[in-house]
Amino acid sequence: MSALQQTVAKEVSYSGVGLHTGSTTKVTFKPAPPDHGYVFVRTDLPGEPKVSVDPDNVIIEDAIRQTALGYGEERIYTVEHVLSACRGMGVDNVIIEVDGNEPPIADGSAKPFVDVLLEAGFVSQDRPRQYITINEPIWLFKDGLELAVIPSNSTEITFKINYDHPAIGIDSASFLITPETYAQEIAPARTFCFLREIEALREQGKIKGGSLDCALVIGDEGFINEDLRYPDEIIRHKILDVIGDFALLGAPLKAHIIAVRSGHAFNVEFVQKVEKTLGIKRGRPVFNVPLGLGDIKKILPHRYPFLMVDRITQIDAETGIHKGYKSVSGNEPFFEGHFPDQAIMPGALILESMAQVGAAAILSLPENQGKYAYLLGVDKAKFRKPVLPGDRLEIECRQKKFRKKIGSVDCTATVNGETATEATLTFALMDQESMNTSVTK
Repeated sequence: MSALQQTVAKEVSYSGVGLHTGSTTKVTFKPAPPDHGYVFVRTDLPGEPKVSVDPDNVIIEDAIRQTALGYGEERIYTVEHVLSACRGMGVDNVIIEVDGNEPPIADGSAKPFVDVLLEAGFVSQDRPRQYITINEPIWLFKDGLELAVIPSNSTEITFKINYDHPAIGIDSASFLITPETYAQEIAPARTFCFLREIEALREQGKIKGGSLDCALVIGDEGFINEDLRYPDEIIRHKILDVIGDFALLGAPLKAHIIAVRSGHAFNVEFVQKVEKTLGIKRGRPVFNVPLGLGDIKKILPHRYPFLMVDRITQIDAETGIHKGYKSVSGNEPFFEGHFPDQAIMPGALILESMAQVGAAAILSLPENQGKYAYLLGVDKAKFRKPVLPGDRLEIECRQKKFRKKIGSVDCTATVNGETATEATLTFALMDQESMNTSVTK
């Protein structure tokens, strides 16, 4: 594999039907600059929002049979085969545009995506490839599922399956992963499901685009499909999925990956553990406005139900004017008690939303990345009108000069052009080490 980073040589597309939606959709691979990594773009939505490829951006509740990314309307489902093709073929940087909420399922394998990537060709970039390496084993055991990585100078994957079914049973396979091996031995392996599961999946609104043309279907006695591409096609597809899910790490992993009965949800849980164990930091990313929830979660430590900003729409370091919004849903947990008969967003949470917009914008600037913003004070707060379910809280923060580590922003929150709340917020910017020292004192 090349020692330099690679991207695709030209734009190339593939169209087909989405597995779960059943809708026709198109995925387009575009060249990206060095250190860009993988980013999905929803071209069907206003503003063409970006969806980050990051283990913290995975929708866990949808991770049983697929890997899905993003939040709200920006979600994108069933990304594992596309990511697997990119990582397996040694592509480091690529923009992946999708004109719907799911890439095509194609024939249920990664081969169609490999074919279009080969059609586009690859170009080396003037930046060395950064590998993730380990010095000691990392493992995770849970409910009969196992995953481990052990040090290696190459990427090897061993997978063991154990199904109580006469056509499958217990089996294992191991492959040294290179672009050549991936294209010939792994990418053509198709996804699979059991016939007895299909009715339940359809009742759940899934696999609307599923058929024998895009999956192996296993009946009570054996495979319903007439021809298998490999005797161990199921294991190979499991390895394909591991490669796609491990692509969430943001760089190729040099290690021997050993998996037993693992699926998407467990893969993602393990990837998150690897990231935490190794202290992986993706450097100082260039955040392109608008910032979706995936990018915001890289900047702010807040999580549901206390992440109170949906998008940052403007960051202007020169003028210090930053903008974002919070869409106030009727399902917000605080409406249960504030107030049951007349739902009104609490003023304290409006201030919190304003603070998070200001903090996310300020902390996205290169000089502030990796720091925390602590709210020190609220001055001149005025609440002009109530914020109700269905409102979109548009927030503008005007940054004042920061002296050393302390500064303030003048914030205004509006709904339909009318001022709802205004206040001056004061922040302290601290790095994690300083924060830990302050907490222990």
